[in-house]
Amino acid sequence: QRGIALEFASARLRNDSEIVLAAVSQYGYALELASDNLRDDYDIVLAAVSQNGMALKFASARLRNDSRIVRAAQAAR
Repeated sequence: QRGIALEFASARLRNDSEIVLAAVSQYGYALELASDNLRDDYDIVLAAVSQNGMALKFASARLRNDSRIVRAAQAAR
């Protein structure tokens, strides 16, 4: 229910794609708390920036340069 609760999750849960996807869909900034691996996951980053365009800053460098991700982030601002 509250994506920010990812802050209190274990490293294992921060690397669980289903849990992180649910968190960032509710609170885009939860992307900052996700594992490095999931910060480079297209679907998770897209969900995060669609919820809050400013979450783009927490995406991997590769996805920060992806035009589709950037457009989604701009649309959500």
